[in-house]
Amino acid sequence: MRTKIQNKTASAEIESLGAQLMSLKNAEGTEYLWQGDPAFWSSRAPVLFPTVGNVRGGTTIINGKPYALKRHGFARNLEHSVLDSGANFIAYSLKDSEETRKLYPFVFELRVTYRLIENGLTTEFAVFNRGDEELPFGIGGHPGFRCPLVPGERFEDYRILFEKEETADCPTIDIQTGLIDFNKRHTVLRGEREISLRHDLFVNDALVFDALQSTKVKVVSRVSGRGVEMDFAGYPMLGIWSPLGEAPLVALEPWAGCATAKDEDDVFTHKRYLNVLEPGESKVFTFTVKLL
Repeated sequence: MRTKIQNKTASAEIESLGAQLMSLKNAEGTEYLWQGDPAFWSSRAPVLFPTVGNVRGGTTIINGKPYALKRHGFARNLEHSVLDSGANFIAYSLKDSEETRKLYPFVFELRVTYRLIENGLTTEFAVFNRGDEELPFGIGGHPGFRCPLVPGERFEDYRILFEKEETADCPTIDIQTGLIDFNKRHTVLRGEREISLRHDLFVNDALVFDALQSTKVKVVSRVSGRGVEMDFAGYPMLGIWSPLGEAPLVALEPWAGCATAKDEDDVFTHKRYLNVLEPGESKVFTFTVKLL
């Protein structure tokens, strides 16, 4: 079921299947969100839970037993219940079930809340440990944005602009396995704020940033000044991605968790950047997108 929320400066549509953002427009009706063209990427803004990225061979070990976990987890493929809603917000809930416990043997609740602000949208993930043992998990966002946004502009007219000057050596993603090699890095920034967009930046999958000083990043046109700004404070990692094939989109991905690393074993709790909640605990992760 799709629901529309709106305020004076923006509107959004969200689908209960996956609690996925499907549309994000400004007051003039300009669509900022990628619209899921399957020629490049059929998703729009999937919710990544309880893992971000791949586990080795699609299988991970939890409490000594193997479990099949697909790339980015299962929350994006399941129906979420509406918990609460109003004119400018909607909150969804996903709880463990017999189906999820076959993939991830924990008692949990995931709440996803979308709330419109002035010229933008805040996305909140709240994870609750409803069981009697520790709850390990990864979580992240994956919204794709149209790029170019303005007719007549090109992908190359846009740039990635960080809040602060950065020196960044990004770990490499193994294209064949989807695993991250934290010991094999490539230099992306040297005391700089800006990356000019080119499709060949993503020939080896996403740019993965794991030591940024910035908590805000823009994808913005040099020509029109249009684009988006994301505030991802509280997330230890940021992925920036565009599919191969000169796709007219860029995804900004705040991550609290990541794919299995090449130097890790297959035990789920050994994964880098994993979050762990004690019984009864909860944790909230938020990111905000401003429309420029």
